[in-house]
Amino acid sequence: MKLKTNKEQNRIKERSKKADEKQKSILEMLKSHGAKIYDDLDNGQFPKFSIPSRSVSNIVYDKKLRQYILGNNAALRSSRNSSQLRSFTQLMWLAFFANRLTQEKKSSTLRDVYYSSQAFAIEFEDQSESDNIIVDLEAVTSKPREDFHIFPEERSSIFGDLNIEYTIPGYEGKTMNLSNHPDGYSIGPSLTTAELVDTSAEIVIAIEKGGLFTRFVEEQIDKKFKSIIINTGGQAPRSTRTLLKRLHDEMKLPVIVLTDGDVYGEHIAMVIKSGSANAAHLRELTVPDAKWVGVWATDIEKYKLPTIPMTESDIKRCYDLQKDPRYQDGIWKKELDVFLRLKRKAELEAFSKYGLTNITDKYLPQKLELAKSL
Repeated sequence: MKLKTNKEQNRIKERSKKADEKQKSILEMLKSHGAKIYDDLDNGQFPKFSIPSRSVSNIVYDKKLRQYILGNNAALRSSRNSSQLRSFTQLMWLAFFANRLTQEKKSSTLRDVYYSSQAFAIEFEDQSESDNIIVDLEAVTSKPREDFHIFPEERSSIFGDLNIEYTIPGYEGKTMNLSNHPDGYSIGPSLTTAELVDTSAEIVIAIEKGGLFTRFVEEQIDKKFKSIIINTGGQAPRSTRTLLKRLHDEMKLPVIVLTDGDVYGEHIAMVIKSGSANAAHLRELTVPDAKWVGVWATDIEKYKLPTIPMTESDIKRCYDLQKDPRYQDGIWKKELDVFLRLKRKAELEAFSKYGLTNITDKYLPQKLELAKSL
């Protein structure tokens, strides 16, 4: 058994200390909010929460941050109001449950939260109601649910030469290279919170679809282009967006995004770049310098790709995005306009018309070169 050097042991201790400090900070925040409830009771008042409004009118695009944020409007949720008592109690319980998870360093899925509430006689009509209360807690604390050890079911994966060091209890100090498994590694809580040690990669390629992710691994795109490959599984989960941000900020790696040639693919890239209105209460989920390299609407014409007709829903989505301030100029506006002119869309797999490796041998190299000028 190889013994760790003093330097390695000190590094593990330092990282463990940072994790403990973060845990302490979260617990103190929850305690502070709980103390306000006790103060209200001690003063003979009905307990209440002030929750930043997540209404459309209070969601604004911040050009400096390059993402949506919440404005200054807030709503009062009070136990005095009988119509708010149910949601107030749910939020109180969730804060208690989040405190328990954080203290015990236990993880829970969104589904677990829904079922766990029943053990405390807290009723949610369905999971969407409990999910919404979780967002309320995020808005109150300005912290993502992941900080409270609450995670969704994961569906993204990563592959490439990246050494990580786990920080979760029981695995502290254990290392892993993410090119060791040809199917890639699931982007879950342990990976999202791991220390990013070092990499030989020079770029991150985020791909919308799992089939192309597998193709990229088979074609050794990680070696050919010194890249880390991430399968976003469609709209990237927040854990994946967090990891993309860390790879950009901590490892100084540019991020490029490759999606299907449709309006939803364009929006998948934009969410990675500047977030979503639904997460306007959070600030740590965006990569403002990320580059969307295609498949563009103009690529459909340029490469004469096989297409399928846009649906009425696709067309409506185009018009909706044209009203979004993020799509008012540059490549984002241009490609929306072309999608509406063509009223056709194409998938990444359409390049197989020219051979199975055409997308990796010809299209990708051209796009990576083009990304340098975007």
